[in-house]
Amino acid sequence: MTLNEELVHSLTHDYRTAPISKTDKLMLDYVVKLTRDATKIGRADHLRLHAGGFDDVAILQITLIAAWFNYINRVADALGVGRE
Repeated sequence: MTLNEELVHSLTHDYRTAPISKTDKLMLDYVVKLTRDATKIGRADHLRLHAGGFDDVAILQITLIAAWFNYINRVADALGVGRE
């Protein structure tokens, strides 16, 4: 398995054990929480991201990108895109 294949495998199975930076893990923790239940996101989550080096613009970008992917996947699922 190549290094890239190992990284992809790690990320798809459990990003928390993948060989990525603490900053990337922090971002992914936020994205997972947003994906599971965005109503659970609060000030403490934003403060954690700030402490990890993300500014308000970066937090907005992370939120918008994750929310857009969540949205478009739900639309595709509802329309049966990719299913026989």
